Amino acid sequence: MINTNIPAELTEEEIAAHVIAPEHLENIEIEEVNEPKEESYKVQLLNREFTNPPKLNVDAFGKAMHNTLKDSVTGYMLQLRQNGNLIYNLIWNWAQTPADKGQGWTENTRMHVASVSKFLTAVGLVKLLDEKQISYDTKIINYLPTYWSKGNNIDKITFRHLLTHTSGFTTGSSASDYTFMKSKVAAGVTNVGSYDYENMNFGLCRILIPIINGNVSKDANFPVPFPISQDQVWDLVTLSYYKNYMQANVFTPAGVSNVDFKPISSTKNALAYQFPHNNQEGWDSGDLASVAGGAAWRLSTRELLNVMNHVRRRNTIISAQKAQYMLDNYFGIDQVINTSVGRIYNKNGLWRSNGRTEQSVAYFLPNDMELVVFVNSPIGTSGLSLRDLVKDKFVNSLSD
Repeated sequence: MINTNIPAELTEEEIAAHVIAPEHLENIEIEEVNEPKEESYKVQLLNREFTNPPKLNVDAFGKAMHNTLKDSVTGYMLQLRQNGNLIYNLIWNWAQTPADKGQGWTENTRMHVASVSKFLTAVGLVKLLDEKQISYDTKIINYLPTYWSKGNNIDKITFRHLLTHTSGFTTGSSASDYTFMKSKVAAGVTNVGSYDYENMNFGLCRILIPIINGNVSKDANFPVPFPISQDQVWDLVTLSYYKNYMQANVFTPAGVSNVDFKPISSTKNALAYQFPHNNQEGWDSGDLASVAGGAAWRLSTRELLNVMNHVRRRNTIISAQKAQYMLDNYFGIDQVINTSVGRIYNKNGLWRSNGRTEQSVAYFLPNDMELVVFVNSPIGTSGLSLRDLVKDKFVNSLSD
């Protein structure tokens, strides 16, 4: 019998009411990852010589970050840890301005981390592939829903291609809802192996994970009444199993509970603002389940750092050796940069509507340090990159 398991928590009414591509996900801007457009750094700055082995001047770095951000954002939260222990903490202004709830930031304030979700999904997929003894270079076509049409060259795409944005998908869109991805798979690709930053690479992962894990068969044909479609059921079922898998295998081992794609009333949640905010109400980006995988997770700085700590050194999610392999092979991250003190690795995220912005960056730094910064507005009016700001201040704060 074909496995058509529907999660117990889903009712027929919820499935019937499910909207695959809700309106609040239209006209969203995300971060652009285009190396030629990234701010470049001179070789002598990244690799300048020191009399003694260099290290990060933590206090200088923190002050430099604060001096740049404090008058240019609605609010921010920055935490730096070493060996999993907090060594620097910066809090500035509003998570919600007085036009809303008048709440300042804390390390427990959650925000949509946007594309930092890609790294989290990558961790979950790597863990699952390893457990099932499936190579990262295995083709994905045998794990896609059978009822999907598969276009040219889909049979050449591997899990590694998805994890490194080299699948050949070039959609020109930030969309990654179920029917959008299904249509792009049907259309096929032409340049497998070429880099293009696409949300749907990781959106596909959240469909593949439940199939690989055996939660639902790729051959499933759900017996649903009209007007509910197979797409509706497949979307909601795979979303539910992906969410449950990530909670059980990535978040819970790191001591992080009740993670969701939407704000939870029992936690403090940041809203997104323009800069300056001009006393206007903030924007709640809402339930982002439809774009899960490449975006959608909501965490606090403390929670994200907890996951990074457990991934990198605690061996509770994946091995420390495998975590290093992921970083060195660009699985779910954007940049690997050589500096005088060692390699730095980053993943950033940005989610914007009408100028109202929530953005985050996660850095794995040398000397067992991890950094997370959340900002709930643009940085000034010049479009300064949060990721580049961190990179700049880090390199300039190295000393012997």
